[in-house]
Amino acid sequence: MGYTVNGHSLWLVLLVTFLTGLFLVPFVKKLAFHIDAVDYPNARRINKIPMPDLGGLAVFFSFLFGFMLFGQASIQMISILMGSFVLILMGICDDVKPLGTKWQLLAQIVASAIIVFYGHITLDEVSILGLSLSFSAPWNYLITIFFVITIINVINLSDGLDGLCSGTSAIYFITILLISFFLQRAGGLDTILSLLMTGSILGFLVHNLPPAKIYLGDTGSNFIGFMVAITALLGFKTATFTSLIIPLVVLATPIIDVAFSILRRFMKGQNPFTTPDRDHFHHQLLKMKFSTKTSLLIIYVIDILFAFVSVLYALGDTDYAIALYISLMILFLFIVLKTDILFSRTDKKDKNDR
Repeated sequence: MGYTVNGHSLWLVLLVTFLTGLFLVPFVKKLAFHIDAVDYPNARRINKIPMPDLGGLAVFFSFLFGFMLFGQASIQMISILMGSFVLILMGICDDVKPLGTKWQLLAQIVASAIIVFYGHITLDEVSILGLSLSFSAPWNYLITIFFVITIINVINLSDGLDGLCSGTSAIYFITILLISFFLQRAGGLDTILSLLMTGSILGFLVHNLPPAKIYLGDTGSNFIGFMVAITALLGFKTATFTSLIIPLVVLATPIIDVAFSILRRFMKGQNPFTTPDRDHFHHQLLKMKFSTKTSLLIIYVIDILFAFVSVLYALGDTDYAIALYISLMILFLFIVLKTDILFSRTDKKDKNDR
C-alpha cells in the first residue's frame, strides 16, 4: 500500500518511530535505576523483582523524534508538546518519589488547559446514537478539560499488567489509523499523531510484553492517555470520527474496568481515587489461574473485537455495529460479573457455609 502522511510513507514513519522506541528503552532502563525510578514489589504489585519505570520516556522521545522528522509545526501541535512536557515532568517526579493525587491532578489540569486555551482544541459538538449535543463557552472548555483528565486516568488505571496499557493504547491508535485511511482522511493532525504514537508504543511494547523488562510508569501512562484524549478531540474536528461512540467503543474495556473500580470502592466505603486494590479485570483473570500472557491475550482479543465494531460504525454500517456492540457488551459484562470485580464470591460462599 502506498499510503502517505504529510508526504512521507506510512511505513517509513512507523519504522523510524518503532526502531527509535526499541533502541531507547535500554538507555531509559539504566537511567531509571540510576535515579531510583523503580517499582519495588509489595503486596499489591504483580512484579516479584524491582522493575524500572520511566519506560514512557522512551515512548515520548521516540514520538518527539518522529514529529521532528515527519510532523508539521502549528499552534495546536505546540500546545500538545507543551502539555506533554508538563505531564512528562510530573511523571518523572512521581516515578522517582510518588506524588500526592492532588499534584498529579494539578498537572493534568494544567496540561489540559494548555491545549484548550492556547491550542484551541475543544469539544464543541458531539453526536452519539443520533443524538447531537452542542457546547458553547465556557462549558466547552470545562467539558474538554474534564474529558482529557478522565481519559488520562482511565489509561493510567489500566496500567497494571505487563503489556496491558501499552498494548491497549496501540490497538486504539491503530484503529484510528484504519478509520482515517478507510475514510480517506489521512491528512489530519489526529492521523499523524496516531501514526507517531503507534510506532513509538510498539517499539516500547517489545520490552514490555510478559515478562516485562521495564514499565511505562506514570511518565508513560499519563502521556499516552493525554495523546489518546487529544486524538479523540481532533477526530471530531476533522471528521475522522462520526460520533463520540467510536473512541468510547475502542476504549470500552479500560473504561468499564475503571467504572467498576470506582463503584467497588464506593461500596466498600473507600476513596475511589486514592485507594489501590487488586480487583481490576486483569487481576480477576489472574485469580482465575490464567497466566499473565493468557490474561493479556484475552484482553487484547476483547479490545480488538470492540475496535472492529468501531471501524464498522465509522464506515457507515451502523445497524450491524450497534447490534455487535450490544452483543459484545452483554458478553463482556457477563464475564466480568462472573468474577469478584464487584462482589467477593468467596465471602458469599463462606457466609453460606456458616
